[in-house]
Formats: sequence, C-alpha cells, structure tokens
Amino acid sequence: MVNRLLLLQAHCLAALTIAEPLVATVETNAPAGSSELKGLTLEELMRIEVTTVGRRPQPVADVASAIHVITQDDIRRSGVTSIPEALRLAPGVQVARLDAHDWAVSARGFNDLFANKLLVLQDGRTLYTPLFSGTFWDVQDTALEDIERIEVVRGPGATLWGANAVNGVINIITKHTKDTQGVLASGGAGTEERGFGTVRYGGKISDDVHYRVFGKYADHDDSVLPNGDEAHDSWQMGRGGFRMDWEPSDVNDFLLLGEWYAGRALQVYTVPTLTGPVGAPDDNHMRGGYVLGRWAHNISAESDFRMQVYYDRNERDTLVFKEQRDTADLDIQQHFPIGTRNDVMWGAGYRISHDDIPATQLLKFSPKERTINLFSSFVQDEITLVADCLRLAIGTKFEHNDFTGFEVQPSGRIVWTPTEDQSMWAAISRAVRTPSRAEADVTLFQPLPTGQTATLLGSDRFESEKLIGYEVGYRVQIHSRVSFDLAAYYNDYDDLRTIEPIGPLTFAARNRLEGETYGTEIAPRVKLADWWQMSGGYTYLQIQLHRRSNSADLLAETDEGKSPHHQFFVRSAMDFPRHVELDATIRYVDSLPALHVPSYLVLDTRLGWRPCSHLELALVGQNLLDAQHQEFARSLIQTQITEVEHSIYGKITWRF
Repeated sequence: MVNRLLLLQAHCLAALTIAEPLVATVETNAPAGSSELKGLTLEELMRIEVTTVGRRPQPVADVASAIHVITQDDIRRSGVTSIPEALRLAPGVQVARLDAHDWAVSARGFNDLFANKLLVLQDGRTLYTPLFSGTFWDVQDTALEDIERIEVVRGPGATLWGANAVNGVINIITKHTKDTQGVLASGGAGTEERGFGTVRYGGKISDDVHYRVFGKYADHDDSVLPNGDEAHDSWQMGRGGFRMDWEPSDVNDFLLLGEWYAGRALQVYTVPTLTGPVGAPDDNHMRGGYVLGRWAHNISAESDFRMQVYYDRNERDTLVFKEQRDTADLDIQQHFPIGTRNDVMWGAGYRISHDDIPATQLLKFSPKERTINLFSSFVQDEITLVADCLRLAIGTKFEHNDFTGFEVQPSGRIVWTPTEDQSMWAAISRAVRTPSRAEADVTLFQPLPTGQTATLLGSDRFESEKLIGYEVGYRVQIHSRVSFDLAAYYNDYDDLRTIEPIGPLTFAARNRLEGETYGTEIAPRVKLADWWQMSGGYTYLQIQLHRRSNSADLLAETDEGKSPHHQFFVRSAMDFPRHVELDATIRYVDSLPALHVPSYLVLDTRLGWRPCSHLELALVGQNLLDAQHQEFARSLIQTQITEVEHSIYGKITWRF
C-alpha cells in the first residue's frame, strides 16, 4: 500500500512539472480547473453563443429572450449529480424533489410531477412525451462531464420549437468529441449517493473523425418519511452511450450519437381495495435508448442547411402504469440572407409516436394502442432595422396534430443594443399546449380517504391550452467585474385544464379555466477578486387563476399555490493556492400552500483539490441546514409523502 501511495505521489509531481505541454496537447480534456477551463470571464459569458432562441448560434447579449446558460464549470463546481439539480442554477425555473427518483420541474409556474408547459431538448432530440405533454426526469441523464452547457430559455419558444414550448425551453448540449479525447474515470459514494461512477474513452479514427463512448451507473438511497423512517424508494440506473463527429470538409459535418439505459426504482403507491386505499410497494422498471444522426451543410458563409433524424424507444413497467413507446422524428431547416437586412430561417418536420399501454389496477387507456402524428413547419425573418443596433425578428410555427388539428404560433421580438455592454429587448408570443394521450384517452381510478374511488376520464372534447405572452428584458455589464440580467413578463392564459364532474364520483377533462401570471427574474454576477466570483438569482412569480361560470372544479385554482412566489440563490466560487476550490450555494424556496409544503433554506458546499493535472478530489455536502425537508407532493397518482435528507459524498475524477 505504501509503495502505491509513493508511486501515485511521484506521478502527480511529474504531471505537475510537465502540466503546460500536457494541457497544450490534450486541449479541453484537461481538468476543468486548469488554466484553459477556468470559469469564463463576465465578458466571455456575455458572448457565449447559444442556439435555442434562434436555432442558430447567437451571442447571449444579442438575443431577444430571457436566457441563462449553465456552463460545464457551473455543473462541476456545484457538485450536482443530476440534470434536474443543475437546473436549480437558473433563475425562473422551479425544481422540486418528490422522492429519491422523481422531480417536478417547470418554468414560470404550473409546476408538477407531470408539468406540461416546458419543452426539454438534448442535442436536438425532444425529451417530451405525448403521454402527458411533459418529461420523465428520472430517465433523463448522461455523463455530466460531457455536457458543454445547458441553455435555459424562460418564456414562450413555440415559434421555433412548436407546441408545449409554452413557459420555456431547456436545451442540453453535449461536447464535441474533439473536446473529450483520452480517458476519464470518476466515481464516489456517500450517505445518499450510495455509489456512482462514470468511465469515458475518446479517440479518433482519422484527423476528421473523432468519437467517444461512455458508461455510467448510480445507486441512490431511500428518501425518508416525515417521521424519519425509510421511504423504500431507492433506485439504481445504468447507462451507456457513444458519439461520433465526422468533418470530411469545411462545408459538411456529420454527427451520430446514441444512448441506452436500464434501471429500477422502488415506490409505494396508494391503491384502492374493498376495505379502502392501502399502500402497495412496487419495483418500477425503466429501460430505453435512442440513436440520432445529423448532417449540417454550409452553403456559403451566410447560408446553411441542416437535416436531423432520430429514433427513440422507451419502456416503463410499474404497478400502476405500463408503457412501450416508439418515436421517430425528421427535422430540416435552412438559413439564408435576403439582401443586406433580412436573415431568413425556415424549417419543417414530421414526428410519429406509437404507444402500447396495457391496463392496470389504477388506470387504463382506450384505445390501448395509438399512433400520433405531428406535422410542422416554421419561418422566421430577422430584420436589421439599424445596423449593429436594432433588430426585429418575426415568425410563426404551423403545426397539425391528431387531437386539435391545425395550430398557429406566431411571435415578434425586438432587441436594441445601444452599446457593446448593454441590450434591451421585448417580445410578444402566442403558444399552445396541445392535448396529451392521457387527457384524450385515460380512465384513472383515484382512491379517496373515505374508501370510495373516483374515476377520471379523458375526453376528445379537450382543446389546446393557449397563451399570449409579453416579455421585456435588460442586460448590462456595468463593469468588467459586474454584470446584471433582468427579465419581466406577463402571461395571459386561456382554456386551461379543469376536472369537471359529469356523474357521481366521475370526472372528465375540460377547458374552463383562465388566468394570468406575472413576475420578474434577476441574475447578477460579480467578480470580487481574481480568485473569487459570486453569482445569484432571484425569482418573483404571481399566479392568478379564474374558473369560468360553467366550471364546477373546486380545485382548479389551487395551481396558484403549487409554485413558489419567491426563490433566490447565491453562489460563491473561490480558488485558493495549491489548486484548492471552495464553493457554496445558499437556496431559498417559498412555501407551497396548496401542497402544505413550508418554505425552506438549504446550503450546498463543495471542497475540491487537484493534487496534479490528471486527478481531482471533491467533498460535497448537500441540504446541510436541516436534517430533512419536504419539497413537493403528488397531485394525481398518490404515493407516500417523502422528504429530502442532508447528504455528504466524496468523488474522485481521473483524466489521462
């Protein structure tokens, strides 16, 4: 053992001695704490090119939308172990953990386990499921070290991305394979993260063909009940994947990537019996995978064409819900100028999704199998009104779906950049949330405390939910060490979902709710010294819902109390001598009256040390200010109420 320690120490000393040539050779595969990958300066953060707002690269400072970029350095230094946790680093996003494996994630309100107004993408692949118009967060993952950035757009994005991009769009973008050459191995364990590890290898076939493969496994402990007992909801997940980038010429790029996963999660459901509802333990199984291909062609310096196709399959097998779903998607887009003032983009797409959902004790779908088709096209013109100063973007999305037929979703956005250090923008948009398979075809049996069972029915009379959104924003870099981002919005909703009684203990989905939300989101960054940077975010949200006179849904307006009025976080990142890092984040989330969830304040910390250029050690503490706290509760399929515990874990990362 002593000999091994001496050998490791000698290797580290040698690596530190030759650190500069090694970094120059392996480029971005060097540890994220190296000089190349230090946290970006404020100027660099303002000039990061994002693709979500305009479907093409644009600097953050130039986009007419509320956007926040979570960088790889943010993810690494925050100590998060999942994508939902990373989304807490963006203002305007509501993230709550229900148990060991389930999350509620939304933007600008209407949060729920089955939140349905937020569109999520990963490398151009839509993670949305037509089952409930949302995202299964327990299976959305990848090697976190491979994520280049997460672009979080708050507000409607339907003009370019289509239905269900109502309150926001989240775009997870992974690194080019050129930036992940060599071997990476990381792993750790702790009180709640019982064990996790990732192994990745990147290589090249030729100078223009690079690739990587990875495998990942995680074992998560149970959460706890309010009385401190184990909730028996632990979960394990394994995942593997590959990516290959081929650049045969200066005008053509090809991408091929895929992933597959399999896992199990324990859960205790509330199911009806002859003597009343009881808790029934279950072993949930999830498995699936996808493959995606993309061709990008530069027609000229100002014009390009892109075609993408992917196939996705996922399966879920639980006590209350079973599903097999196959999805295929084709998308094309072209970008070109017209004259000197007009920059035009158009695109079209087709998606087909087939499901097979067997009946269970709690729910059934009629028909059991269904194929859903979605046809779409869009056009957008960005007009330069004043060169290098004032730009207007107008466009619309046309879609045809199997539930409501034809939908139109236009928008207009204007941005004024009077100086290089500041920009002001405004937007007005229309977006819709189309019906899901559940709202059209479900029969759900809901056990009641009285021992009776209520029945909830889907309906072909359910229409799309509609939004008209108004936004304004201001970005400014006050000083080379201080930047500030402000967004304000007012959203007008119509035809929101209600659950109306149609008989004794029988209910059906209707559209008899309307309302408005408004709020502000603030994101400052301050570099106090060359070794100390702080950032933060504050969110204010107000939701006001109103039942129509013909609605008898007495619970419809409770969505006002399922999202916090106030949220804030403050992050501190310090770099000390000898490659030591100290990071801390304080988060506050307001109470959720509709769910009887009190407000909470948490502290997350990370202590990192890089003894040599290839090795990084980290000790992470999460939720440190209390022993346990509740963050959310389910509203439909009932399970036991659980709470999040404080946790500590250690992690080792080795690159070579």
